Amino acid sequence: MLFQASSDAIARAKNIRILLFDVDGVLTDGTIWLFPRPSGTEETAKSAAPAEGRVGFGNPSAMVEAKGFSAHDGLGISLARIGGLSCGFITKRISDTVALRARDLKLEHLYMGQAHKMKAVNDVIAKTGATLDQICFVGDDVVDLPVLRQCGLAIATANARQIVKDTCHWTTPNRGGQGAGRDAIDFILEAQGKLTYAIEEFCNEHSEAAAAADIGQGGM
Repeated sequence: MLFQASSDAIARAKNIRILLFDVDGVLTDGTIWLFPRPSGTEETAKSAAPAEGRVGFGNPSAMVEAKGFSAHDGLGISLARIGGLSCGFITKRISDTVALRARDLKLEHLYMGQAHKMKAVNDVIAKTGATLDQICFVGDDVVDLPVLRQCGLAIATANARQIVKDTCHWTTPNRGGQGAGRDAIDFILEAQGKLTYAIEEFCNEHSEAAAAADIGQGGM
């Protein structure tokens, strides 16, 4: 194995069909850059008004939000797809940046504005027919605990809060935004005996896998 892990974590990884990620602190380093939109117009003032009782939070029209994502994680999602896994994001925040990244990666599942993430997981189960033990979730903070306590394989990032690490079956060697997502993907694919195949298929010049990978058209 590329990674050190318990026999229980490896056994759980072999059963995974769907890989779901938190975003902030997992696929990013947790930093959220917020830039105010140009002010001075009536329309801007209206856009900055509370949205459903929330001031600022979850109202992306009031500001521009920027995040940095790891290219290693993006390529890893392509490998996951080759290996037969479907992937998705479940995040508490609502962000155009996340929506664009999900589109670029052609994710099968995207849920934003999810304060209670098990609702999103249950929706994934209802739509796919998967069972809870076939779902892996990667998280870093206490908002992720309800899912991590119930899913088949719970993975914490290296930068996760200690209570999250104590809950999870495995912790990634790398921090969020620095390859933690790729660690989770490689770990599962290796446990399933598919990692080498996925890499070689991606590198195969006759395969469409590389061309279908992270298309990087964020602003288009």
